[in-house]
Amino acid sequence: MRTSPPFRADHVGSLLRPSALLRARDGLSGEALREAEDEAIREVVRRQQDIGLQSATDGEFRRASWHMDFIYRLGGIGQAADERITVRFHNERGDIAFTPAALRVHDRIRLTEPIFADDFMFLRDTVTTAVPKLTIPSPSMVHYRGGPAAIDPKVYPDVEEFWRDLSSAYAEQVRRIGALGCTYLQFDDTSLAYLNDPAQRAELASRGDDADHMHLRYIKQINAALAGRPAGMAVTTHMCRGNFRSSWAASGGYDHVAEALFGELKVDGFFLEYDDERSGGFEPLRFVPPGKMVVLGLVTTKRGELESKDTLKRRIDEAAKFIDLDQLCLSPQCGFSSTVEGNELTADEQFAKLRLIVETAREVWG
Repeated sequence: MRTSPPFRADHVGSLLRPSALLRARDGLSGEALREAEDEAIREVVRRQQDIGLQSATDGEFRRASWHMDFIYRLGGIGQAADERITVRFHNERGDIAFTPAALRVHDRIRLTEPIFADDFMFLRDTVTTAVPKLTIPSPSMVHYRGGPAAIDPKVYPDVEEFWRDLSSAYAEQVRRIGALGCTYLQFDDTSLAYLNDPAQRAELASRGDDADHMHLRYIKQINAALAGRPAGMAVTTHMCRGNFRSSWAASGGYDHVAEALFGELKVDGFFLEYDDERSGGFEPLRFVPPGKMVVLGLVTTKRGELESKDTLKRRIDEAAKFIDLDQLCLSPQCGFSSTVEGNELTADEQFAKLRLIVETAREVWG
């Protein structure tokens, strides 16, 4: 088994909120709410460790959304008072909409304080056997959600200054969270998966972006954000095609971004969604260089039905035709609760899937 992240059996980050915590979010605030969150996090960390996971998160229990809670805390970014973003998600029964407040870059972007610092320190002090893992949205998500129209041209008449400030703020976040003892950081990035979908690229082109080359810009800015990361900090990125109430937003294999993504992005590992045919085949993994890890997201978080070990092992073998087996790990395809609402499965089903991942990884890698 691996002793540094990502681990043979790992998971993306978010976990279903317990019903008691959901009730607390509805009725409590301030210190009372934080105490309820603390209690729920202690229990979910214990369960992750008891299952045998080598990393543990706080389940993102203090957030309403995997990304917007972070983005709105960057200096210079705020919510548009009277405008909302509409993201269309799909499932077997039809379409649903995710409608967060639109974001506006109204001032120079900066880090006013390390974001999620208190949250990470609580997790750090709670784990006993697992490595505490912090998940944050990648810099790409600030741009992908709003595009050029979200950036005040009076603040950034030159878009290159926007990108420099954004990556600098992230670099400071990485440095300061590292100083608190974070050795496992994950940049969550749906954009690098969405860009494989021709329909998503057409949408970006219609708003004035160079959609065919946008992934190159995003890779460049993530690398700039990580250029000064502390020694000993493992960094991964997670990519999926949307995960909201068991629904998805985009389709397409990794072919469009694969060569540049795997060859140029300076992370230690890639969490890749691979739970159904929307993710395409394993052929793009041929571009992953030696020394980089791929965490195969073969176990779906969108439904409770438990996968079979034989199926998981067969798919791992299929992936190993394109990348060395020693460079592979196993995880769920995404989080179980990217937003506070969560996906359509039970907590018992969630932990059964995590236990399956641990057991399968032990049988495959020893």
